[in-house]
Amino acid sequence: MGRVGISVKALPVVLPVNFAVVDGTVIFRTVEGTKLKAATAGTVVAFEADGYKDDGRSGWSVLIQGVADVIHDPAELASLATLPIEAWALDAAADRYVQIRPTTISGRRFQR
Repeated sequence: MGRVGISVKALPVVLPVNFAVVDGTVIFRTVEGTKLKAATAGTVVAFEADGYKDDGRSGWSVLIQGVADVIHDPAELASLATLPIEAWALDAAADRYVQIRPTTISGRRFQR
C-alpha cells in the first residue's frame, strides 16, 4: 500500500492506494471521484510508500512527485488488468487506471 498526495480545493489530501510499479511509473486503480479528478487536472501529485522489518528496527521510505494521468490505451489497459492491484476498498468497481510518471524521486533507508 502507498499513499497519493493531491490538492483538493487548494488543501493537501493524502489517500491510500494499492499500487504496482511498471516501467518506472506508479500505477493504481480508482473510480470516478477525487483521485481521478486530480489525475486529470495536470497538476503535480506526490506518492509515498514505505516498508519495515517485522521487528521495527529497520525500513525504507520512497517519495516521488510527478504528473498523474489516466491510461486510455486499450492494449495497455489489457496488460495492466493482469497486475495484482486490488483497489483500496473499491474491489472491481475501480475500473480506471492512473499512472504517475515521476519527475522527482527521493528515499531513505533507516536502521536503529
